[in-house]
Amino acid sequence: MSEQITAQGLEELRAELARLEGDGRRQMAARIQSARELGDLSENAEYHVAKEDQAHLETRIARLAERLRNAVVVDTDTSADRVGFGATVHVVDVATGHEAAYTIVGPTEADPRTGRISAESPVARALIGHAPGEVVKFETPRGQRKLRVERLGA
Repeated sequence: MSEQITAQGLEELRAELARLEGDGRRQMAARIQSARELGDLSENAEYHVAKEDQAHLETRIARLAERLRNAVVVDTDTSADRVGFGATVHVVDVATGHEAAYTIVGPTEADPRTGRISAESPVARALIGHAPGEVVKFETPRGQRKLRVERLGA
C-alpha cells in the first residue's frame, strides 16, 4: 500500500531512520552492556528494561523502513492557484475571524500543532481544489464550519 508523502517528509523519514539505525542502536547497545555488568541477569531490572526498549527501537526502525519502501513523493506545485497536496494555505474562520495556516501533507507526516494536516482530514478534504477568496464548508463534531481561503504559499 503506497503512502503519499511530501519531499520534505521523505527527507525527515530518511533522517530519522538513519539516526535510529546509527546513534539509537549504539546507545541501546551501551545501555544493555552497562546493565549486563551489574550482575545476575535474571534479577536485573535495568537489563530487562533495556532489552524491552531495544525491542521498541527495532519495531520503530522496521516501521520506518516499511514507510520508506511504500513512500510515493507527490510533487507540490508552488505556483498553483488552487489548494492541493503539499500546499500551504492561509484561511480565516468566517464565524470567529480566527486566522490559521495549514500545510496539507500525508497522513503519517501530519502534526496539527505545527499546522501540518493530513490530506485525509475533513479540513484538508474541504480545502483541496479551492482558490483564494472561496469559502469552504465542512462538518465537525460541533457542527458546520466555514473557512475562507485567504492565500496560498508560505
